Formats: sequence, C-alpha cells, structure tokens
Amino acid sequence: MSFHLILLFSVTVFVASIIPGPSMLLALTHGMNHGAKRTIASALGNVTVTVLQASVSIAGLGTILIASETAFQMIKWAGSAYLVYIGITMLCSSKPPISSSEKDQNTQGNSLRKMFLQAVFVTAGNPKAIVFFTAVFPQFINPGTAYLPQFSTLVSVLAFIAFNCFMIYAICGQKMVSLVSRAAIGKYINRLIGGTFIGAGISLAAGNK
Repeated sequence: MSFHLILLFSVTVFVASIIPGPSMLLALTHGMNHGAKRTIASALGNVTVTVLQASVSIAGLGTILIASETAFQMIKWAGSAYLVYIGITMLCSSKPPISSSEKDQNTQGNSLRKMFLQAVFVTAGNPKAIVFFTAVFPQFINPGTAYLPQFSTLVSVLAFIAFNCFMIYAICGQKMVSLVSRAAIGKYINRLIGGTFIGAGISLAAGNK
C-alpha cells in the first residue's frame, strides 16, 4: 500500500474515532474515576472489539449482518439498553470523581476486568461501526494485490488510532478531576454524563438502520 493511501485511511479513521460518542464518553468517565493509567484496560477493551468488528467487515460477514434486520436490531437494542443502564447507574450515584490520592488508596478496589468489559459491551453495542467499516475498507483495498498484507496494515493502523483516541479522552478526564473533585460539583457532573449516556442509548435505539 502507498503511503498516501495509508495517510488518507488514517485521517478518515481518526476523524470518525475522535468524534464524541458512547465509547469516548466512557473513556472520559473512566479517566475521571480511575485515572488515565488504569483506563488503558478500557482502551484495550475498545480496541479488541473495534478490531473484531473491522475483521468481520473485511471478511464479508458485515454485509450479512447489515442484510439481517433481526441480528442488527438485536445488537442495537442490547447496546442501547446497556448505555441506558450505565446512565441510570451514574444518575443514582452521589459519589464524585476521585482525587489522585484516593486513586492510590483504592487501586485494589477498582476492577480492571470490569473496566475492560464495560468498554467491550459499549463498543460492541454499536453495530453501526460494522456498517462504517464495511463501507470504508473496500475503498482502501486493492483487489489486484496480496490481500493479507493490506488487511494487516489497515487493521494495525485502525487499532493504533482507536487506542490513542480513547486515551486522549481518558487523559482529559483525569485532568478534569481537580475541577470537579468537590462533592457538589461532582454530583452534577455525574448527572450530566449519566444523562448523556441515557440520551446516547435512546438515540441509538431510535436511529434508523
């Protein structure tokens, strides 16, 4: 693949990834609550599913899923329900984002596995990512050259960009902690982010295929 083609693909994926959405909102929330370093676990969950979705699309299975209204709707509704669940959980929580010292004290109490799985479920709950990959990848694959090297290159670039976009939001979340560490402000931040998660879930459920 030419450098120009890889650069164009990178820009396309970066723009699509950096736009605020459920996954990036989760990255911001985890960054605030657990710190950027621990949010690496969440980023890996996001990247794992993103790579899987891209692989499914490249393999041609994405077209089957898009054509199957039932499968598409089931994934979409499950993802919507999970986003709403996260939002309600945050609305019911009066606990503000924790400070750096509290992070150190509660390290053992925060489950990296839980953070990883949350990112997995949020990312997997958006089947439109498969639609996007199915539409985009063919534009950058040359059918006249070896398939596997192109696949490996595109997926590697995708994983790198997805990870870094996730971590950008996580770092921003960590930086915001000092501004929202007071209980009163943290309570309103929880409500704002929780409401956004609920709105995202409802929007995903109401959106057309």
